Amino acid sequence: MAMVGVTAVLLGLACPAGPASAARKLPRSGSDELHGQDHPRPQDSPVSEKVPLPQPRPAEAPGAKPEAPSGDKSAPAEAARPAEPAAPAPPQPSACRLALTEEIAIAPSVPDIHGPGGCGGDDLVRLEAVVLPDKQHVPLTPAAILRCGMASAIADWVRTDVARIATGLGSAVRGLDNFDSYECRSFNRIAGAHLSEHGHANALDVRAFKLADGRSITLTDRTVPRELRETVLHSVCARFSTVLGPGSDWYHEEHIHLDLMERHNNYKICQWNVWDPLPQIAPLLPSERPEEAPPRQVAAGPDAAKPEAKPERAPETTAPDTAATDGSAVPLPVPRPSIDTPSIDKPSIDRPATDKPATKKRR
Repeated sequence: MAMVGVTAVLLGLACPAGPASAARKLPRSGSDELHGQDHPRPQDSPVSEKVPLPQPRPAEAPGAKPEAPSGDKSAPAEAARPAEPAAPAPPQPSACRLALTEEIAIAPSVPDIHGPGGCGGDDLVRLEAVVLPDKQHVPLTPAAILRCGMASAIADWVRTDVARIATGLGSAVRGLDNFDSYECRSFNRIAGAHLSEHGHANALDVRAFKLADGRSITLTDRTVPRELRETVLHSVCARFSTVLGPGSDWYHEEHIHLDLMERHNNYKICQWNVWDPLPQIAPLLPSERPEEAPPRQVAAGPDAAKPEAKPERAPETTAPDTAATDGSAVPLPVPRPSIDTPSIDKPSIDRPATDKPATKKRR
């Protein structure tokens, strides 16, 4: 037992004092003494002074997304809402649209048309005017709704061919009369016919073009010189796949139809008869007869007296003087009537004196 006691004393001296013993050495506060509780006093830890603090947030860093307060009930609803689909990107302009600049034509783009029965089309423009190389504008009256390809062909025709024709007339082109462009209708407006190229915005009807000196050249006018109209005919037939004018049908007597219809083997139709000028109307009253003219011969009227033709007598056959051998009398033959003598049974018919025999008319 003595050995156990000595060992306990040595262990107590070797071990440092615990927290409880250190707490007993601290003075008690008034509340501790009142409630009889012992609480150790906090002491500064030397380890906390060596921990580094975080560096300040840089200015260019994105701001933190604010957290929704716990009492806000709208946050779950917004999180559950599906994201809206992004708007489709606008279509890229076609090569024709990029080439048809304001230096060639005033032709703003219009929305695509998708009408009933296949009417309309894509890549449409409103051709308002053609710009000549000298920057002069040739307006279309009214503006034409066309496909970009057709508008480009019209602009090239006006800038090149029509401008050269106007220069040959001693003037300049200043306008184009548009009779019809886009219209959702059948061919020649015939019920049941196939869709016209006007319904595809691929056709233009031209009536005339105007010059700077005030003249108007109507392409179907017969008073316009024939050579001029033939020059226009050759120019349009070389550029467009369909040309319809006077002589093609009764629907194109007052204008010229132009389109770019695609056919098998690039087949083209050019039907435009360039008519000659109409003859001048003769005066109503004849001119006076010159004095040196020979006197007119007056023809005999229908009631003029005609000399009576004597009838020709047919030769008569005489009976023999001798009697029959049997003693009976032989009857004499009846004389043949003359040719001019009318028949008793049939009435006489006076036919007109013509070289050809009278024929029955057919209905």
